[in-house]
Amino acid sequence: MTLLLVQMSVILAVTLVCGWLARKLGQARVIGEMIGGILLGPSLLGRISPHFSAVLFPPGSLHLLEILSTVGLILYLFLIGMELDYDQLVRQRKTATLASATSIIIPFITAAVLAHSLRVRFAPHGIGNIPFVLFLGIAMSITAFPVLARILEERRLHSTSLGTTALLCAAVDDVVAWSLLALALALIGADGGSASLPTRLACLAGYLLLMLGVVRPLAARAVHMRKKPDLSLELLGVIIIGSLASAAATEWIGVHPLFGAFLAGVCFPRIPHWQQAIRARLDMLTSVLLLPLFFALTGLRTRLDLLNDATMWWWAGIVLVGAVFGKMGGGVLAARWTGQSWRNAFALGTLMNTRGLVELVVLNIAYNVGAFSPTLFTMLVVMALITTMITTPILNLMGIKDGDADTEPAEVEVEAA
Repeated sequence: MTLLLVQMSVILAVTLVCGWLARKLGQARVIGEMIGGILLGPSLLGRISPHFSAVLFPPGSLHLLEILSTVGLILYLFLIGMELDYDQLVRQRKTATLASATSIIIPFITAAVLAHSLRVRFAPHGIGNIPFVLFLGIAMSITAFPVLARILEERRLHSTSLGTTALLCAAVDDVVAWSLLALALALIGADGGSASLPTRLACLAGYLLLMLGVVRPLAARAVHMRKKPDLSLELLGVIIIGSLASAAATEWIGVHPLFGAFLAGVCFPRIPHWQQAIRARLDMLTSVLLLPLFFALTGLRTRLDLLNDATMWWWAGIVLVGAVFGKMGGGVLAARWTGQSWRNAFALGTLMNTRGLVELVVLNIAYNVGAFSPTLFTMLVVMALITTMITTPILNLMGIKDGDADTEPAEVEVEAA
């Protein structure tokens, strides 16, 4: 317990300072927290003081940190699912569907082209071709919805057509990516059990139907029957129980518990003051205490020392260029097809290229189930960091200013589409 408390104290101190420095440099706080986690790992602390690093983070102690960070991620993914505005998705389905489809399909094509070369050189032994392509495609096509939302809010672009379209596309991308991730985990047999693939897929399909067809409407009806409009402590407890139970169900099926937490958030009734209250109460706990533990674990798994020659960095550069080309290219093409200007089209592609925390979640899941080797994992972490860091500078370079009034209301864009 003493070691765990010391580890948590050090992790929180480093990520807090790095997050503050990132904000001072004009970047999102999550960028600094991600870098802070890497600084605590073998890439820096392990090289400067390997003895101190081994004492502070002995291998046997990481299991407790992983459990705590997983609980934090479950709550965090529930919040992401809860923020998904499916009513707005329905109203703007043409623009969101086209832009999301291209920003997923093109990165997947890029991943499929690179998959054979990367699999031969960097994939762990025994990983199948289809699961590897799925994991790599998801890693290249994901968009970090919460980081994107924070960037848009900080720049006062969230109410413009550009910001609205970007958020909608990111929301659809998250749903598709988590669904594909569930399929990939079912294919690889993530829980190590003996259930066959058809059984896994059948259980997953049945659970989706149960949650979306039964739980979601029942939850909405129960809310309408409730006399007290306030969110009580007891009701918050029931909501957390539901998200944890959903996570446990998908873990039992053989799919990662984070998918179940995200699905629980999607099924949560859309009541604005409840959503605000839940986010205010849970976001503080997850963002300040639990998520930094996840960043530290990611940093402990990131081995920049494995990229120790020009060939390794060459392949890391190829992965980065492929990810940027696929994601930005898909967003730009879709925006032009829906009638937006070249300026807004490139801005949308830049915003869609933001990966951040959600990318790290996917990479850690793939690493834990043996889909990625430490070297490939490190390459993809570097890609996630760089693609997130370049978002703000590119927007500045294009002249997309805070609260830019050059964009039209979202409804005009939809009608044009």
